[in-house]
Amino acid sequence: MSELHTVNKSPYEKSSFDSCVGYAVAGSAILLMEDGVYAAMQGGATEAKVKSAQGVKFYALGPDMKARGLSEDRVIEGVEIVDYAKFVDLAEEHSKVVSWV
Repeated sequence: MSELHTVNKSPYEKSSFDSCVGYAVAGSAILLMEDGVYAAMQGGATEAKVKSAQGVKFYALGPDMKARGLSEDRVIEGVEIVDYAKFVDLAEEHSKVVSWV
């Protein structure tokens, strides 16, 4: 059973990202959205956690990055930038969606 985890809080304000990464298992996907997209940026406190989460695929919602003035060329290698249509596809592909708030 694969799960899609969504994180919408900044990793610099809440512990949602850390809790999510600790819970996610191989085969899971994590979608960073709203202020959660800050976790997708290179050079931050979350970069090592993203890179070490083996078997977990990371996505960042592009429109939310754009709304926050975040450049796609600063995204951590391996994090895929997606649009709303892909968000829907991810929800359909996984058997369960878990929201971390």
